[in-house]
Amino acid sequence: MIKGHCDKEFLELKNILENQLITNYELGASVAVELDGKEVVNLYGGYIDENKNYEWEKNTLVNVFSVTKAVSGICISKIIDDGLLDVNNKVSDYWPEYGCNGKENTKVIDFLTHRAGMFGFKNGIPKASWNDWDIYVNALEKQSPYIEPGSSQGYHAVTFAWLVGELFKRVEGRTIGNYFKDEIAEPYKIDFHIGLNAEQINRCASIASFDRLDSIKPPIDFIKYVPNFFLNEELRNLKQSFQSKHFLEAFMPEPFTDNGPNSIDYRTAELPAGNGHGTASSLAKLFGILSTGCYRNNITLMSEKTLEDATRVYSSGPDSVLFGVKLNFGYCFMLEGNKKSNINFAPIFYKGTFGHAGIGGSVAFGDRKNKLGYSFVCNKQQKSSNLYKTSNMLTKALYDLIG
Repeated sequence: MIKGHCDKEFLELKNILENQLITNYELGASVAVELDGKEVVNLYGGYIDENKNYEWEKNTLVNVFSVTKAVSGICISKIIDDGLLDVNNKVSDYWPEYGCNGKENTKVIDFLTHRAGMFGFKNGIPKASWNDWDIYVNALEKQSPYIEPGSSQGYHAVTFAWLVGELFKRVEGRTIGNYFKDEIAEPYKIDFHIGLNAEQINRCASIASFDRLDSIKPPIDFIKYVPNFFLNEELRNLKQSFQSKHFLEAFMPEPFTDNGPNSIDYRTAELPAGNGHGTASSLAKLFGILSTGCYRNNITLMSEKTLEDATRVYSSGPDSVLFGVKLNFGYCFMLEGNKKSNINFAPIFYKGTFGHAGIGGSVAFGDRKNKLGYSFVCNKQQKSSNLYKTSNMLTKALYDLIG
């Protein structure tokens, strides 16, 4: 059931993955770990399709959804390191057309930390191909924000693609997908892609059990009927989030219903918020490079000082889109969170880790203290209460093993 390799010290990770596949909890999945520059785990197994006709292979690619945001954050951090972008400048300094209708004072850091107040399309998401980049950009460019930019955190689940992506293109000239390919993927031989070609599509696992995005929510919406004086701060934030309906604005189901993650249109588009495809091994390597001095193959990815700046907490919620949760964000990176490790609705990010999770269950992060790169990827979306169950089991086991 399981292929690949695993150093004997980490056999518990193999046992966990194997059990999750044998019991059919996961359809197909892979986990990889780099430790101090060495790949100590690269395991994969199961199937790439619901009919179980084709096995998961070493080079199988899978959509990791919002893990892509961390890859975009790496690209953003790299151009900051090159002196091309200042997070304290206004977005309109780089993208003049954006500075209108209440968005004039939006700063770059607001984009990177989900504080731009632009987590949805007020007139509905455009009915267009995912490849029609300018249609989406123009819609966001013209609209007013839902809330005052910079005033609060609201996760930009989908709109992040065009907000951060267009800003990047205005500054650097290339799309994030092309930039990552040229500057990071090819030099470091990392099998991760934002926008696929025909050969890469042929290696893709199909996403199974994919649910409406707006159904991925905690199963406790009855809380909106409970008076505030019965609730602690955390539950009041949750209630306020339900009442605001920001979640429904941010997670738009319509385009994913008709033109979802297994479609050619979706796979070929460049959506730097959520359609990156890769292997667990490639993501563990990428975060492993960042966690061991940002240097490998005689190439410096960025300065360690820039990475340190990028992985500080600049916003910590409560997040009005994600149910009032106090998510910590750096420059597009999810940081330390979910200390209640028995909760699988959220991914575990221990102190000092930086990365991102995806709505399909995939997770990737780095850890500079332990010189660690980790990734778990999968192709079966679990129910909301257990979105990250397998990755959390693996993460806890990994940290128990490394002390």
